[in-house]
Amino acid sequence: METVPIALWVVVLLVVMALLFDFMNGFHDAANSIATVVSTGVLRPTQAVVFAAFFNFVAIFIFHLSVAATIGKGIVQPGVVDTHVVFGALSGAITWNIITWYYGIPSSSSHALIGGIVGAVIAKAGSGYLIASGIWRTVAFIFVSPALGFLLGSLMMVLVAWVFRHTTPLRADKWFRRLQLFSAGAYSLGHGGNDAQKTIGIIWLLLISTGYASATDASPPGWVIVCCYFAIALGTMFGGWRIVKTMGQRITKLKPVGGFCAETGGAMTLFLATAMGIPVSTTHTITGAIVGVGSVQRASAVRWGVAGNIIWAWVLTIPASAFVAAIGYWISLTLYV
Repeated sequence: METVPIALWVVVLLVVMALLFDFMNGFHDAANSIATVVSTGVLRPTQAVVFAAFFNFVAIFIFHLSVAATIGKGIVQPGVVDTHVVFGALSGAITWNIITWYYGIPSSSSHALIGGIVGAVIAKAGSGYLIASGIWRTVAFIFVSPALGFLLGSLMMVLVAWVFRHTTPLRADKWFRRLQLFSAGAYSLGHGGNDAQKTIGIIWLLLISTGYASATDASPPGWVIVCCYFAIALGTMFGGWRIVKTMGQRITKLKPVGGFCAETGGAMTLFLATAMGIPVSTTHTITGAIVGVGSVQRASAVRWGVAGNIIWAWVLTIPASAFVAAIGYWISLTLYV
């Protein structure tokens, strides 16, 4: 693939922007990992964010870089990517993350990045350079991941209710307060494994397009992997409390047993998607699982109005971030050559 000589400061600036996005991803999506464990009272918020950050980073030793490969080589043809496209993609994703964080809306950082890449590439060269199979697979999982989270969360709730049918509520509550630490840890592993790889993928794409890495390399440089996992863990440690409240209590009231079932169902969904190399939304996944748990208890336990507002944010994420990314692409052309 032909590369264009680029000033080192431009590449460094874009790597820093990507790591900022990764930090914001952890910050923005911290709620997904810790909302249930905080809302059920198992851990205090400060304990929960440190707990989740630890497992975010530990994921570096567990998951293959399948999702990073999809972002780096499976969404757009690498030959069309340049520093302007990367700048546009990151500016679109970061802007949408800031807007949704400010208003406490649990949108998807993952799909904001996908939308950003798509919008910047279309602004540069039209839709011909997009890889339709990769995009449609990602778009399909906008619906598949919450549906799978809903299914697994509700099945876990039914299974647990049957297994513990002869146990007193007080004894069951005591058990699940301990078990929720396991499920929250598993979900944080899935969050780190899937989400950090998205930033690894876009930095890899940047390094390939600027000649600092080869398109034939099996994986990106080691420093990229370590920096991305560290950035998302750090972001989780400073996680946003606004979204925790929405995820943990406003959708449906959760008890430790419900928190365990939602996190376990969500973690299973994330592990599967990461193994398949599909970038999915941790927000979509845990929301589906929480709604599934709530609906098993009774349909009226779910605040469907809040869930509906969240769905609107999901639908808007890709087109909104794509639009901002296109503007970012044009702005970058005026900033540097």
